[in-house]
Amino acid sequence: MASADLRAELECSVCLNIYTDSVNLRCGHNFCRVCIDRVLDTQRGSGGYSCPECREKFPNRPALHRNITLRNIVENFLSAQPYQEGSEVFCTHCVDSLVPAVRSCLLCEVSLCDKHLRVHKKSPEHILCDPTLSMESRKCSVHKKILEYYCTEDETCICVTCSLAGEHRGHQVEMLDEASEKKKETLRNVLQKLLTKREQMEEKVQSLQEHRSKVEEKAPGDTERVTALFKDLRRRLEDLEKKVLREISGRAERISISIRDLEIKKEELSRKMRHIEELCNMTDPLTVLQESDTGDLCDTEDGDNEDRERYEKLLHDGGGLDVAGVLHTGLSDIITEVNVYFYIQGAADILLDVNTAHNDLHISDDRKTVSRSHRNQNRPETPERFQDYSQVMSSRSFSSGKNYWEVDVGGSDSWRVGMCYPSIDRRGGQSGIGNNKSWGLDKTGNQYVVIHDSKETHLPTNISSNRVRIYLDYEAGRISFYDLCDPIRHLHTFTTTFTEPLHAGIWVPKGCLKICGGNQEIR
Repeated sequence: MASADLRAELECSVCLNIYTDSVNLRCGHNFCRVCIDRVLDTQRGSGGYSCPECREKFPNRPALHRNITLRNIVENFLSAQPYQEGSEVFCTHCVDSLVPAVRSCLLCEVSLCDKHLRVHKKSPEHILCDPTLSMESRKCSVHKKILEYYCTEDETCICVTCSLAGEHRGHQVEMLDEASEKKKETLRNVLQKLLTKREQMEEKVQSLQEHRSKVEEKAPGDTERVTALFKDLRRRLEDLEKKVLREISGRAERISISIRDLEIKKEELSRKMRHIEELCNMTDPLTVLQESDTGDLCDTEDGDNEDRERYEKLLHDGGGLDVAGVLHTGLSDIITEVNVYFYIQGAADILLDVNTAHNDLHISDDRKTVSRSHRNQNRPETPERFQDYSQVMSSRSFSSGKNYWEVDVGGSDSWRVGMCYPSIDRRGGQSGIGNNKSWGLDKTGNQYVVIHDSKETHLPTNISSNRVRIYLDYEAGRISFYDLCDPIRHLHTFTTTFTEPLHAGIWVPKGCLKICGGNQEIR
């Protein structure tokens, strides 16, 4: 193939220059990497991508593959170009026609074709080189002699006079061919390092392009999730605003009610005082002693403690303490919701520890389902086993990070789920989940409560789904319970400082519960 035809085949259709870092698309067309990247960047956001050569459509940004064979062809073609330029140097002796020279003689300062080169003198003083038009550049500018040596100390090419009597006398010198080969070896090493570095860069570019494709694929789903999250946050903030405003207006109303109650009690006291004064002014002792309601008149402590506590609470609440408390709690719950909604992704198994299970409990083979059995399981009595409550713990404990697990509670009308220390009592009336070493969410009939240290807090709303989530942030000292309805609803959060690892715990008085999942740790 002629050089011009080969050059045409090696030109990028975008920049019309010879390929630089050639890559190809799935359709088979080749481009410079920079050129096709620029084209694909301009197509971003247009609904798809296409090849600028054949217009083949791609739904996602196409991956770019290195064309190593084409790259080698380009490098070989370019490396041959300087020698081809010698064809512009013609034989000095062929005066009748322009015959390309194959060598130049620096001594005679002539260029020679094949025929004249064969008859040219072969003595050593005749120095032949590649065809050149600038022979003066190959001679010493001072002594006008051919440059034959290389001064390694000054890193310059010199003639024989420079090395013997000139300014380079006594310096370490080498023949040009020898010095040239040493420099070529150095350059080859540098070239190899650069090739390796370029390949590493190409791999990084390729991996980033693939990662960008994945990011672009996930972007619509992430956008939908964020939109839904902020919609839910706005709703929660509006609910919190209404709650805080009700708290503000309710405080004044409660004070008004207390004022009215105190006015009524003050009027009652006035009535008692008038009656007592009447009795004190009577002269008939029999009438005074036969008065039937003097016991009620003399009871001056009736309701005093309750009135005093209510008065102190209303008078010394700081003017905005309750409002600030409601606002702080509400915002903390919302932030917790964001963390749970956004950062909890995967789930790993949590398994029940049969060695802790009460003998009235049946544990499934996969150790995820627990049910109350009417038949004793006849397991050996050990210090680890619960003796008085139909409870079981997880085999795994949590001592750091953010973790959660979920339970399907639809199989029982009564249950309690939560977290407990491994040091929880296994027998006795105080060994139930919800004591001072455990935290639980309890359902009994239609009543829902959270319990810790045997103190119960009734929940204002019922759980609307059959699935609850128990979320643990160990470092923050938080155990939270959620109703996994749509959207997820926060039920309650305990806050403390944990002193031991925590196990999942389940109490099943009847029916069955199933662990749906949990996670190892959220980062």
